[in-house]
Amino acid sequence: MKNLYDGDTYQDSLKKLKNASAMLKLEDWILDRLSIPHRTLIVNCPVKMDDGTVEVFSGYRVQHNNTLGPCKGGIRYHPDVDMGEVASLAMNMTWKCGLTELPFGGAKGGIAVDPYSLSQNELERLTRRYTAEILPLIGPSKDIPAPDMGTNSQVMAWVMDTYSMTEGFTTPAVVTGKPVIIGGTYGREEATGFGVAYVIENAFEYYKKKLQGSTVAIQGFGNVGSYLALKLEEMGCKIIAVSDHKGGVYNSQGIDITKLINHAHSNGTVSEFGKFDKINNKDLFTLDCDILIPAAISGVINRDNASDIKAQLIVEAANCPTTSEADEILGDMGILVIPDILANSGGVIVSYFEWVQGLQEYYWSKKAVLTELKKRMKKLFKKVSQFSVANKTDLRTAALMLGIQRVSEARKLRGVYP
Repeated sequence: MKNLYDGDTYQDSLKKLKNASAMLKLEDWILDRLSIPHRTLIVNCPVKMDDGTVEVFSGYRVQHNNTLGPCKGGIRYHPDVDMGEVASLAMNMTWKCGLTELPFGGAKGGIAVDPYSLSQNELERLTRRYTAEILPLIGPSKDIPAPDMGTNSQVMAWVMDTYSMTEGFTTPAVVTGKPVIIGGTYGREEATGFGVAYVIENAFEYYKKKLQGSTVAIQGFGNVGSYLALKLEEMGCKIIAVSDHKGGVYNSQGIDITKLINHAHSNGTVSEFGKFDKINNKDLFTLDCDILIPAAISGVINRDNASDIKAQLIVEAANCPTTSEADEILGDMGILVIPDILANSGGVIVSYFEWVQGLQEYYWSKKAVLTELKKRMKKLFKKVSQFSVANKTDLRTAALMLGIQRVSEARKLRGVYP
């Protein structure tokens, strides 16, 4: 079957699928089915800008698989978004939902745009037009979007409102990651970052290491990176370096995360915070630290820099931050990698909670949400680590095998239509 999807990120995801599938001994037709997304919509979104001109933006919504339930996945706003990247991220979501045993399939959406170059009004018009274009695909029982890089709860509010206006009634369950006042859930904003921190805590407990006092470097300081840093600081870790798209800061004695967050909110970047050493993203990956956390974009750990990494543990808060080539190098160096579909799954787990609450119109307390999240993350890490030992493989392959196995077994049970 000819594959129409292109790009290094997609090809890398395909390579990981094939490696895990070989170990599972999947039938050829199952592998073929999982190698290509179920459905892809390409849209062009004309938007009237504040100066009266009209700009046209390219957007995508990829539904990789819906075997286990309605599709689930974020909407990304970034200049480098293309169909191959969105397809790769959608595939990743399928394995994540399978691994976490949620009743979802994988999807992803995106628009090739720099959201920070748009005014608030332009951003709203773009979001509403994009939502109108993907209306045939989305719905509480079809495909439920969520925030991703470059989007937030306000963007989700516009998506929900646009969908609801076409339905004629308010439909909170069409998206997750909304503000609480319009059907969102307490704890969703913190969920991905806190989930990563819980996994780190579980890993140190599992490997009988002391977490308190561990040094941490974080690449990316958006929603995920900031909440992750706060939780790790609370757990006794020392955050020695943080970077974002404009630069970063380093202090071997540790950084006050609350003050850093306040600075970033006021200045739009962490790069000029305090009288600390200024670093860039390239520098951050080579720092001598215990834990390195990529929490931004894909492919940042690759064959060019993997051999320079000094961290003992890499935890993937971002989606697809490590290439297959880098994985091989890191494995040879004895560096443990906790993969994205395990580490950052807290976001989709709490999105599931939000979806359920929206369908039932019965809402939970923040304590209930975060308590259940922590319990699930502990169970998930234990499942992956035990499977890894039993099958003599690394954590990434173990997580992928578990996710792919669940989806493939469900596909066999459902059969082939017609």
